[in-house]
Amino acid sequence: MSRLFEQYNSEIKKSLQEKFQYGNVMEIPKLEKIVINIGVGDAVGNAKALEAAVNDLTIIAGQKPVITKAKKSIANFKVREGMALGTKVTLRGERMYEFLDRLINAALPRVRDFRGISATAFDGRGNYALGLKEQLIFPEIEYDQVERVTGMDIIIVTSANTDEEARELLTQFGMPFEK
Repeated sequence: MSRLFEQYNSEIKKSLQEKFQYGNVMEIPKLEKIVINIGVGDAVGNAKALEAAVNDLTIIAGQKPVITKAKKSIANFKVREGMALGTKVTLRGERMYEFLDRLINAALPRVRDFRGISATAFDGRGNYALGLKEQLIFPEIEYDQVERVTGMDIIIVTSANTDEEARELLTQFGMPFEK
């Protein structure tokens, strides 16, 4: 069982219940899933770029990602409907907690000039979106094996009803928000 999941059950649940005065234990916010997305705009002209993104995401997430396709044709970008443009993976359960642990304790401290992540990137319903500029911050990725540096979006979906509850949940997990 992952370290963060044990911490959630033993400490964080009690702390959140005391702070927000929940009447029922089912009201306490929890992590539902983490979605990692890599958009590969170069996939239009270079199929190897998408292949490299799939390989990197497989290494980072620990499971095989799904290839995302264009919903509409856009002539200015030379994109046709159904063309492969990116890749995404949805993590739940044990893998989700393991990934969050690696993100907070190993990857984010490796970002250049790191002063914390934005505390305002919540969507109003308790979900948090984080954009990373390069996949090289993850220790699993070997610098020599990378063909091109790609960014990624990480969306953390919680069961919290408000941004304040979700911010408190992620802070308790150790998410390094800006002061």
